[in-house]
Amino acid sequence: MSEVTDQKPFQQWRHNLHEIIFEADTPAGKFFDIVLILSIMLSILAVMLDSVTSIRIAYGKIVITVEWVFT
Repeated sequence: MSEVTDQKPFQQWRHNLHEIIFEADTPAGKFFDIVLILSIMLSILAVMLDSVTSIRIAYGKIVITVEWVFT
């Protein structure tokens, strides 16, 4: 009996997470999509900045740290 009650919160949590990630028509889903798109764009920007020698020399540690955070 304990197994059934332990699984219910997990199932609810899993359902909520699935709705947020895969359903774009909810406010949480829209927020997730926006955060994901911004993260991807910032990650690409960090890689682009790292490819510019003058920026890499001046801000190399910061750019690499940003890349690692997104990775």
